[in-house]
Amino acid sequence: MSNDIHSGLHAALSERTRHLQAVAQALKTELFGIDDIIDRVIDSLRAWYVLPQLIGRPVIVCLWGLTGTGKTQLVRRLAQHLGFYDRFIEVQMDGFSHGSGYGSRGSISAMLAESGIDEGTPGVLVLDEFQRFRTLDGNGHDAKVERYQDVWALLSDGRLPPALSMLGEIESSLAQAEYEQDRDGPADKKKAKKRKLHLAPWEAQEVKRCLKLPDTLLQIMAWKPAEVHARLRAFRDSQQSWETDYSKLLVFVSGNLDEMYAETARRVEDCDTDADIFHALTRKLSLIDVKKALAERFKPEQIARLGNNHVIYPSFSRATYVQLILSICDRYVEDIHQTSGVRFMLESSVYEQIYANAVFPAQGTRPLFSSIHAILSATLVNAALWALEQGAGGGEPVRLSLETAADKSCIVARYRKAHRRFAVSLELNQLKKRSNEDFRALFAVHEAGHGVAYGLLFGRAPQEIKINVASFEGGYNSYEQRKAWSRQNLRDRICVSLAGRAAEQLVFGPQACTSGASQDFRQATAYAAQYVRHFAFGTRLSRTDVANDAEDNLNTDLEATNPEIEALLAQEHARALALLEAHTPAFMAVVDALVHEGSVAPAQLAEMLDLPGDAGDSTDAYAALLATFKARRVDGPAPAEPDAGPGAATRAARLLRAMA
Repeated sequence: MSNDIHSGLHAALSERTRHLQAVAQALKTELFGIDDIIDRVIDSLRAWYVLPQLIGRPVIVCLWGLTGTGKTQLVRRLAQHLGFYDRFIEVQMDGFSHGSGYGSRGSISAMLAESGIDEGTPGVLVLDEFQRFRTLDGNGHDAKVERYQDVWALLSDGRLPPALSMLGEIESSLAQAEYEQDRDGPADKKKAKKRKLHLAPWEAQEVKRCLKLPDTLLQIMAWKPAEVHARLRAFRDSQQSWETDYSKLLVFVSGNLDEMYAETARRVEDCDTDADIFHALTRKLSLIDVKKALAERFKPEQIARLGNNHVIYPSFSRATYVQLILSICDRYVEDIHQTSGVRFMLESSVYEQIYANAVFPAQGTRPLFSSIHAILSATLVNAALWALEQGAGGGEPVRLSLETAADKSCIVARYRKAHRRFAVSLELNQLKKRSNEDFRALFAVHEAGHGVAYGLLFGRAPQEIKINVASFEGGYNSYEQRKAWSRQNLRDRICVSLAGRAAEQLVFGPQACTSGASQDFRQATAYAAQYVRHFAFGTRLSRTDVANDAEDNLNTDLEATNPEIEALLAQEHARALALLEAHTPAFMAVVDALVHEGSVAPAQLAEMLDLPGDAGDSTDAYAALLATFKARRVDGPAPAEPDAGPGAATRAARLLRAMA
């Protein structure tokens, strides 16, 4: 018998394991660009699904990512593939979920009681928009939270205590009704009708749930007050099975922690940054970044209850966006083919312009869906009508291309020798254009100054240099983040910040410099102040800052550091000017490329400045410096010194041995 049991268990586990693998493959087919996230989620729930009898507390998986990256879609499709669609509950933690009843709509336990998830059995719970359920305000003080307070007990061990306060309110309400009836007597029938001597539907639901009663709601609503009081007293006296067991839940905590992406989002522009660059930046986020972001919104003990299984969604790469565009467009084309019989074939120009006008890397996929709909939906319908008039019937395809002119864009449909143009709106194309010749020259010179200075000083090309920008009037450079700043690094960074103004002065003359460098000077001044006041790279060693309270032991003499900061800025501006003058041919090559193309790729700039193709990690060679120091001062011969007897360390060691 034991062999049969073992064999049956092995077969069941093998089948569940195979099914989980099939679910993972299906999800990877449906959801693009998150294969590694799917693998990690599947691994996190493997024991919960394959051998649920081992689970004694909820399995918590936290999904954090920018909006529109597919977090909610993943858990919904996962529940469907696993067959848990009838044991699945999704709670919007911003407070807009519909609760169970009038008196308990802000309760997780009430929502679970109304779901198809039975006590002590596996189920899937999604706590979406969790970042809005903050318990700390922006100043670190307690925030007023009225709904879903039982979620912390659920996340702790999956066991929810009964709502004793709610039961007490129900009991008091019935007692008051009885008292009023006894006091006034039965003479006044009109008043008697208004008195509540039986449970309301929502009260009966609470009593049934908390007391775990098998009776129907109609039966409970028919109870006399004495019966209700007796049941409540018996429940309190027994103290047995008070808690409701949801320890076998799979809980997904999902949301967007803005604080985690704040620095990344400030460094690039939503509309204009390259998707691969933003993808690389967001891939560097770690568990520590999550913990820091959570600490801005929640208390430490609450963060601890979320566990350590935090899955971070990076923004989508260019390849993922291209895959999405192809998939969505194929769906539109297939739908038109099924309804009209016309078969369309989209040429690459259509996909390229959709990408250029629909991809906002920091905003996920939602703008992409709406933009494709705006560009294709009406156009395909109109093109299908035209194609049918031309005799197209599903055999030979109708080819669609997208052409852009100076002031308008259109999709061109071609069938045999006939063609027809359909106007489309590509707003970003218009916004990105710098049609004014003077502005193009100004922006190109300014941004080329930054880019060339950065390349020469840091030995690598900027990640991006652009002047065709939709989201603001101007251009920008985007640089790699550094993990540590040396004294020389920071001086070089100040020089790069001032190189835009230096470029304007070099090309246009001092009197034609513009106000476009105001943000550069703000940034350079901040770096220079940190150089002198915070990092002790100047003539002072003290931390110079503004004291917030008496316990801040700082040097608050800010005025004394101002001349040194100003002198540092003047030195670095002069250095930037000299650097551009010394490399004028390369500088002008970058300017010309920006004027004509609107951007310069890193490889292109590296070639212009003769930079190495792969500059490696953006840190100084501290390991090599350490090895050199060790070889010189430790491994090599030590310089001869006069004999002064045992040193302090030796004497201290002798004393410790004697004391022992």
